[in-house]
Amino acid sequence: MSEEEKPSAKQSSPQFIPKFKGKKVVIRLLSGGQPVTGTVESFNPYEILLQTAKGEVLVFKHAIATMEIMDEPRGYKPSI
Repeated sequence: MSEEEKPSAKQSSPQFIPKFKGKKVVIRLLSGGQPVTGTVESFNPYEILLQTAKGEVLVFKHAIATMEIMDEPRGYKPSI
C-alpha cells in the first residue's frame, strides 16, 4: 500500500464551533437539560468557555446535548 492509499490517522471533521465565537448561545446539558446562556469566548477540542451574567463558565463538550445561537425572534424586523 502506497503512502497515498493509507488512511490518515487524523481526519478533519467539519467544525461548527468557530461560527459561534463571539455570539450569544444557549447550551443544554445532557444531565437534566439545564440551559446555560452566554457568549462564546474561546474553545479548544474539549471545552467551551462562556461569558455569562454570573461570570465565566467552562463547559465540557462531552456534556453538551444541544447548542444554538440566540438570535432575533421570528418575524422580528429591525426598523430602518
